[in-house]
Amino acid sequence: MHRLWIIFSQTTTIFLAALFVVATLKPEWLPARTAQVAVVQQDMTPGTTTPAARPDSHHAAVKKAMPSVVNISTSKEVKLPRNSPLHELRRFLGDDPQKATSLGSGVIVSASGYILTNNHVVEAADEIEVSLSDGKMLIATVVGSDPETDLAVLRVDAKDLPAITFGSSDTLRVGDIVLAIGNPFGFGQTVTLGIVSALGRSGLGINVFENFIQTDAAINPGNSGGALIDASGNLIGINTAIFSRNGGSMGIGFATPVSTAKSVLEQIIKNGAVTRGWIGVELAPLTPALAESFKFGTLDGAIIKGVLTDGPADKAGVKPGDVLLSIDGKAVTDPQGVLNAVTGIAPGSAARMKLKRKGQDLEIPVTIGRRPKQQARPE
Repeated sequence: MHRLWIIFSQTTTIFLAALFVVATLKPEWLPARTAQVAVVQQDMTPGTTTPAARPDSHHAAVKKAMPSVVNISTSKEVKLPRNSPLHELRRFLGDDPQKATSLGSGVIVSASGYILTNNHVVEAADEIEVSLSDGKMLIATVVGSDPETDLAVLRVDAKDLPAITFGSSDTLRVGDIVLAIGNPFGFGQTVTLGIVSALGRSGLGINVFENFIQTDAAINPGNSGGALIDASGNLIGINTAIFSRNGGSMGIGFATPVSTAKSVLEQIIKNGAVTRGWIGVELAPLTPALAESFKFGTLDGAIIKGVLTDGPADKAGVKPGDVLLSIDGKAVTDPQGVLNAVTGIAPGSAARMKLKRKGQDLEIPVTIGRRPKQQARPE
């Protein structure tokens, strides 16, 4: 038995050795083996290789709008004592201790070089550098700014720039698809997707004039001044602010409607500043208790708490305690509504105010004045 095992082992060894030699030197002598291929399903529908044609893609909208969105880098001089530890540390690290830099975004709104952005992106900057989508760097100057809406207009010396197409923020609906394009955290052009979460957001304490589009499209630091576009690639808002507990996006972002941005843009380009109407009153919301005391069946309107002496409202005969119901035929529901209605009327224009005073309806004419800059209280 032992001898048979030895013979078997030797025979097997010789066979395997011969097989190795043949496989190495003369593989064609061996029978062909059928190759095993993994079979996958490939969509061969015509046109699906083009991203713009995919029904689940917003590539066409992004391709249309993205060239119009720019990255903005600003720097300003910072006065530090020469013996400051921070001054020495920054000099050791190779940084200019006298310069502070920040990042933001902007939107090209004119082929001749006008760019719309947030005022807080460029406020107090000594130098503003704009990076186009093709990588070209340009120095920008501030044409004018409007801190009350946190908007600013820049100008670069260039021609034939890819200007964005303006859409309509007035036709937006809650649930509409929107995309935010900007420069978050300095990463460069980035696109995020979401929906319109709410419209007409105000009372946030961000700006004097608030009528924000709320969206859950991710907006982060650096996105400020960038574009909020619709599914067709049209500009519907300027990304302005986020609600955040940790500095990053929490799904609550705010954009200034393009209707507001367009009005500010046109006035700044034409006049270098924004001019608004003003009547000189202090307002308060109509609470349920006050509505009951005034025998109102509605909470629409705003109570006039105070009237500025010799202001437009005072000259028109408005009294503290009056309830303002409409201006120039536009009904107002709260103090913010009054603010928006009055500031939309050109200074020097005649308007009619509908009031309720001691249960009596009044309608009196008023000549709209010019709103002073940076009023402590919106009026």
